[in-house]
Amino acid sequence: RYEAAFVSKLSDCEAEAAETQTWIEFAVKCNYMNRDAGARLYKIYDEVLGTFVGMINHPETWIIGKR
Repeated sequence: RYEAAFVSKLSDCEAEAAETQTWIEFAVKCNYMNRDAGARLYKIYDEVLGTFVGMINHPETWIIGKR
């Protein structure tokens, strides 16, 4: 219902997903995670980030009563 609040939460989600990508890179560089597993997870987070950005750019699609 509240577009600004929705976009704000999505922006928080986007930031957290980007931070997770940073931690994935860190884990690979420090040998806590193997490179292939890190690359797969990083790619998944790229897709998640793309979804968040799309939702942020077009919140009217997701807001109740805005369709």
